[in-house]
Amino acid sequence: MSDVETGTITTKVPARLDRLPWSRWHWMIVIGLGTVWVLDGLEVTIVGNLSAQLAKPGSGLEITQAQVAGLAAALYVAGACSGALFFGWLTDRFGRKKLFIITLVVYLLATLATAFSFSAWWFFLFRFLTGFGIGGEYAAINSAIDELIPSRHRGRIDIIINGSYWLGAAGGALLTVPLLNDLPVNVGWRVAFGLGVVLGVAILLVRRNVPESPRWLFIHGRDRDAEDIVDGIEQEITSETGKELTEPAESMTIHQRKSIGFIRIAHTMVALYPKRTVLGLSLFIGQAFLYNAITFGYAQILSTFYGIDTNTGYYFAVIAVGNFLGPLLLGRLFDTVGRIPMISATYISSGLLLLGTAWLFNAGLLTAVTLTACWSVVLFAASAGASAAYLTVSEIFPMETRAMAIAFFFAVGTAAGGIAGPLIFAGLVESGVPGDTALAFTIGAALMIAAGLVELLVGVKAERQGLEAIAAPLTAAGARKAT
Repeated sequence: MSDVETGTITTKVPARLDRLPWSRWHWMIVIGLGTVWVLDGLEVTIVGNLSAQLAKPGSGLEITQAQVAGLAAALYVAGACSGALFFGWLTDRFGRKKLFIITLVVYLLATLATAFSFSAWWFFLFRFLTGFGIGGEYAAINSAIDELIPSRHRGRIDIIINGSYWLGAAGGALLTVPLLNDLPVNVGWRVAFGLGVVLGVAILLVRRNVPESPRWLFIHGRDRDAEDIVDGIEQEITSETGKELTEPAESMTIHQRKSIGFIRIAHTMVALYPKRTVLGLSLFIGQAFLYNAITFGYAQILSTFYGIDTNTGYYFAVIAVGNFLGPLLLGRLFDTVGRIPMISATYISSGLLLLGTAWLFNAGLLTAVTLTACWSVVLFAASAGASAAYLTVSEIFPMETRAMAIAFFFAVGTAAGGIAGPLIFAGLVESGVPGDTALAFTIGAALMIAAGLVELLVGVKAERQGLEAIAAPLTAAGARKAT
């Protein structure tokens, strides 16, 4: 039965995890869990750059470029939203590790099936199922990472990990060039999807060594397992550094439960933390519309307005590098300068830069090269802010609701910008009228600026604080009842 107390414990597990020095063990967490965003970037970019190739006669699929950039993209995002909600609920109920293994397997099987597509309906179905697995990854992985990484590193590591999506995007963009130019039209795109499966299997092998979150364990009545895991981590780090770890003074008392009822989770987000809920929705809708509406159709822009049907991967690789450099170079500032100033600055500045790009594009002043350069600058800032959106919703809600909170904001925000965006954007670009495409840019820019203003008004000062200090667990003794 959910939400029934099973015991009371006092634990130092959160403080023990937060005071750990950076070690090889933490790198294992980053590689085993964080590299999944490389897969997502690879998936989205491959499909975007393959859109023209898939629409060619002899590809093996009767499909148009607009369907690939529009319908297939929207189905992928719809799958991601559905998967996030479904697997997010399971992650909070059954643990992080079980679900980050299951979701990766779902992704692998669906991607493999996509490579063997023999008709448009098969391609659409498995794009949806691939997104279903990736959406589940967002909920399971972000919650696990934030619960295992020390608080003083959490902002930088989380932002860089989410930004690693663009390493996959750059790799996918560059891979599509030789695959499409050197292989038959009905073979190259299949090999491209197959490479995602190979990378996913390698990640799965590393991920087997990642433990369950001790924070999840002690709340759900498995405090002995939590203590054993932290003991093992401390012994490994002590052996690596040769230094004894000091015993933290902080402890907390928990009223354990096997599971938390869905009604209580919903009540937490709507009644206890309404301002934080508005914040999460604003950040996710802004970044989701900008990215899903624009990047899904970038190859279509190059084809429609500049006549570039081949080698689009080179252009997208440049954009991807700019996207990754943003989180990499700005990430540490989210822990030092602070969450509120950095998130608001990255959102607002990227929105203003995008408005300028829209004006130049509509005026006919941009070439394929200069448009790519403008996008690189816009997304340098936007990428750091978008990564911070995932960090924000993961750390500002109680432990028991973390995965479901990530899933909820990802699903709602992405549905608003990621499903409607590609469908609308594909049609706007297909019209061949620069003003139509500039309109899509302008909408994305306005939403980013609005989200940055919301961050200034109701943002949460979370830098270098333990998760339990930002939002006390619902099961903690003396936990807050309202906000």
